[in-house]
Amino acid sequence: MAMNSKTKTAVQLIGVVVFMGSMAWAAVPFYDWFCRVTGFGGTPGVASAASGEVLDRTIRVRFDASRERGMPWEFRPMQREMEVRIGEVGLAFYEAYNPSDEAVAGTASYNVTPYGAGGYFTKIDCFCFQMQVLQPGERVEMPVTFYVDPAIVNDRESSGVHTITLSYTFHVTDMPREQAALLPAADTSVN
Repeated sequence: MAMNSKTKTAVQLIGVVVFMGSMAWAAVPFYDWFCRVTGFGGTPGVASAASGEVLDRTIRVRFDASRERGMPWEFRPMQREMEVRIGEVGLAFYEAYNPSDEAVAGTASYNVTPYGAGGYFTKIDCFCFQMQVLQPGERVEMPVTFYVDPAIVNDRESSGVHTITLSYTFHVTDMPREQAALLPAADTSVN
């Protein structure tokens, strides 16, 4: 059975709409995966253990902190920079403080500059891997454990990098139901 031209056009249009919808749905997870694998856009790598090789060459790592508009926390690196040997595990701390009178949940996004070094900056453990909840008046120190992959010295574009900047931005996140249920109920009585 042959389709007439109007039916064929309608089927093709439906096919295009389904294809475009599928691509839009897959774009965010695919882009996230691509950035993590390649370091594109300054996205650091993630590892479960330290590098097997430590070079005599050093690199300076700078630390930066910011907050999205509306995030009530104070957030800062506890050290502005450190020098580590390439491949050596570094440990840095950030401090967050919630001066508000209510619990606030936050999630950190991060990037590395210069962007070409992102694939070589590898985090072993980081507060950014999970949501953080700070109670009113709570102050915490949050660690990040990292190393710079020795393969950076063999990359023609990144081998001349002497300083890497690790930047975090904290964003307000909706409180998970199970944690919100543990918070004291708001006092609704009228005096």
